[in-house]
Amino acid sequence: MGLEACMTRKPWDLPFTAEPTEVAALRRAMRLHLGIWGLHEVTDEAQLCVSELASNVITHVGPGTPATLAVSMNGVHLRIEVHDPDTRALPTLLDASADSEAGRGMALVDAVAVRWGVQLHADRKVTWCELPTGLASPNGHCGGARVTRVEAMLRLYGNGTESLPRATASRTLGLAVAEVAAIDMIADLLHWLRAHGCDADTALDRAQIHFEAEVADAGVLGN
Repeated sequence: MGLEACMTRKPWDLPFTAEPTEVAALRRAMRLHLGIWGLHEVTDEAQLCVSELASNVITHVGPGTPATLAVSMNGVHLRIEVHDPDTRALPTLLDASADSEAGRGMALVDAVAVRWGVQLHADRKVTWCELPTGLASPNGHCGGARVTRVEAMLRLYGNGTESLPRATASRTLGLAVAEVAAIDMIADLLHWLRAHGCDADTALDRAQIHFEAEVADAGVLGN
């Protein structure tokens, strides 16, 4: 059986009314969904873009305008869109000074996004931006070389393993099934250590300490 641990990230959208009080709710929704998608590292940048794109509608189209936030994956980039019905008020990138109170919204988006733009339709415009996620593939996971190596190991480990549940509708292994494979693999490693005269509990403790130290270092570097 082919084995592939993946994260399905389905597009989602959220209608909202362009009001200052709605911006905080949009930020919360973005944080929640990115947490579910396992994209914690890009949350701050995504929330900033949502705030600026929504505020742009409030300022330049008008409070009370019906709008929609739409979020999806474009390859390995996170795509954020804000739809509004005014095709005349186009966002522009201003060279605002550091002391300027206005005109800095799209400059902030431009600073964190790899690209952004505006699409005009007959009944609406779409202001969008895309952020890098650090993913190696659209359905992959963040975590660098270690996570990539483990996913390759899980694919090999699943071949011929009777204890793994079989995928029903497709060959893609769901996250829950991948967790079973990972736990089985860890248990077998502990058996291997014991068979070679190593203390399994000590190995687990050392691995946990090593893992927590790397997570802490990554958190410091990300701030």
